[in-house]
Amino acid sequence: MAVITFYEDRNFGGRSYDCSSDCSDLSSYLSHCYSCRVHSGCFMLYDRPNYMGNQYFVKRGEYPDCMSMGMSDWFRSCRMIPMVNSLTVGSYRMRIYERENFGGQMMKMMDGSLPLMTDDCDSFMDRYRWSNCMSCHAMDGHWLMYEQPHYRGRMRYFWPGEYRSFDGMKFMSMRRIMDSWY
Repeated sequence: MAVITFYEDRNFGGRSYDCSSDCSDLSSYLSHCYSCRVHSGCFMLYDRPNYMGNQYFVKRGEYPDCMSMGMSDWFRSCRMIPMVNSLTVGSYRMRIYERENFGGQMMKMMDGSLPLMTDDCDSFMDRYRWSNCMSCHAMDGHWLMYEQPHYRGRMRYFWPGEYRSFDGMKFMSMRRIMDSWY
């Protein structure tokens, strides 16, 4: 089971709240939240309620100050990333598109199925000569996309589903959320 503890103050001070599922508004439990410890599992943290705003991926470990993670404010909501089922390990399939609404060139990202891509992509420009990715269809697995090459900049979490538009964001690198991260 995934468990994260949120703290009102930096460096794990103040009141705390243990969470093991999605939480759309942490202010229901704490007046503010500046640090956290992930005991197990992986979570996406958001700087706005209802899973809005900038996203921050956290896995097992300690995060003593949300400001050091690049947040402009404090954690407001969190989403648990489901653990990879041992029966489906290696099942990562995604189609990425150069343009919104599945337009432009398309590339398939698949794990374990040659000749398609079998690894993460640290630069769409280097690999495909694309300046960015603007829509995708995640068929299996859980993914992180980043605004800049080499997994830097703002990120966004994708789970199975169709994403016709990224609300103005453009992505230049992506990676799979692997079971080894838990």
